[in-house]
Amino acid sequence: MSKKHFTSAISGVFGKFASKAFPPLIQHFINRSYVKLMGLDMREFRDPASYPTLNKLFTRALETPRALPEDENVFISGVDARITDAGTIEDGKAYQIKGMGYSIEKLFGEHHRTEVSEVEGGEFINFYLSPKDYHRYHMPMRLKINALTHIPGKHYPVNFPLLRNKVDLFIENERVVIACEDEKGRTHVLVLVAALNVGQMVVTFEEKVRTNSEIREPAHYTYKDLWVERGEFYGWFEMGSTVLTFSQKGSIFPEVAINQKVSFTDVLGKII
Repeated sequence: MSKKHFTSAISGVFGKFASKAFPPLIQHFINRSYVKLMGLDMREFRDPASYPTLNKLFTRALETPRALPEDENVFISGVDARITDAGTIEDGKAYQIKGMGYSIEKLFGEHHRTEVSEVEGGEFINFYLSPKDYHRYHMPMRLKINALTHIPGKHYPVNFPLLRNKVDLFIENERVVIACEDEKGRTHVLVLVAALNVGQMVVTFEEKVRTNSEIREPAHYTYKDLWVERGEFYGWFEMGSTVLTFSQKGSIFPEVAINQKVSFTDVLGKII
């Protein structure tokens, strides 16, 4: 079995377990054990025993919406995560972690070569969602969605040891590339990266995306006048994974630090 099929198979088996609704007493035990083992903070969510499957617990919604900043000229964290790296895109490269560069052209794929040149000299930020984090993702600023590409791949873990030692980790893993523009027509690209045990990456505005499936070639979709508001929910990971953002030069001024823990709605910088 190839590495791609092996990591996908592990994720598939775990996904089936997590999707299964066990008898209530057993399910309550599974959920509470997971909360205790991973150290989940459930203060903003329902009681763990109320979720009918482990997947429902993973993809839990906030019980009370978090307030967005009043200043509309700031961009926010769209996730609860840790920033593993951030910086300037140079010579078509970004970094999965310090010292481990990779080609943005390879990450984005053949359908997004225009965006590669458009974000040159701009900013990248990497957000790692651990298994204990809130797994839903929201828009960091108001953006118009122009295109989406689902690129099949492996399901390697995206934890710190692999980020430091596995060359081209983001490029090898399955991913969803979302090409956007802001209100001034500047390019932003969001990339959702799969990982071990991430059975699905769900995108609310594109139901055709089915990750960890039998897809063999990239699937590309385009949109007209599809705007998503700042803070708007647009999907979730089943288990933790990574969101990468790339912004055109001169569009944002980030104020973030490597290894910084951030939460959805936190201000991460200014929109220029």
